[in-house]
Amino acid sequence: MRYQDKVAIVTGAASGIGEATAISFAREGAAVTIVDINRKLAEEVAEKIRALGREVLVSPTNVAREAEVKNMVDSVMARWGRIDVLVNNAGIYVQGDVLQTSLEMWEKIMAVNLTGAFLCTKFTAEAMEKRKEGVIINVASEAGLVGIKGQVVYNVSKGGMIELTRSCAVDLAEKGIRVNCVCPGTTETPLVREAVNRAANPAEARRKLEEVRPLNRLGTPEEIAAAVVFMASDEVRYATGAILSVDGGYTTQ
Repeated sequence: MRYQDKVAIVTGAASGIGEATAISFAREGAAVTIVDINRKLAEEVAEKIRALGREVLVSPTNVAREAEVKNMVDSVMARWGRIDVLVNNAGIYVQGDVLQTSLEMWEKIMAVNLTGAFLCTKFTAEAMEKRKEGVIINVASEAGLVGIKGQVVYNVSKGGMIELTRSCAVDLAEKGIRVNCVCPGTTETPLVREAVNRAANPAEARRKLEEVRPLNRLGTPEEIAAAVVFMASDEVRYATGAILSVDGGYTTQ
């Protein structure tokens, strides 16, 4: 197992890609901290990890709040004395172009999607620096690589996540910390299913999401999780600042 005796933190881990990632790390031997503001769902994921015989810590943290993030990292260090992997996956989504997006909504999305990743990286890197090793994986999006109509603040937040990856990769390399990024395409998560079901014609809405990508289907949370676990592993320890697209070919067009 690639992560035996290692400790991973996964934010936004109560559902979707975050849940699949947390479980994947546990299956590879890691002790896992589930970071999510939804304690109920986080506890359900924790039970799945305990069923695998792995240690787990639930931290109901708002990643946009500095004090809560610091407390979360302190709790992990108090429990295990080390952090090997951080996955910045927490994020929220809203539709709207620049004319439709209010300043309040802009600030809310940026606070969670980008400031949250910054804060988790900052305090986790401080802990990793003491051991001169660690890996940080940012989960961005295909929306950070190309302009997607009608979701300006989400696009910008994910583009910022990619640049956060590159900047931290060069800053933290000398401290033994690698920073990489995975950019998922549209994935079969509860959030996506809910959005599709809200459409006037859900079947047509789903078909449109699928047909714009060469593989002609949506991704699964487990496929994205596999990419995250791989990019954090020692198998690719020469990679830092890498941006991996897992989007069914969407951004190749």
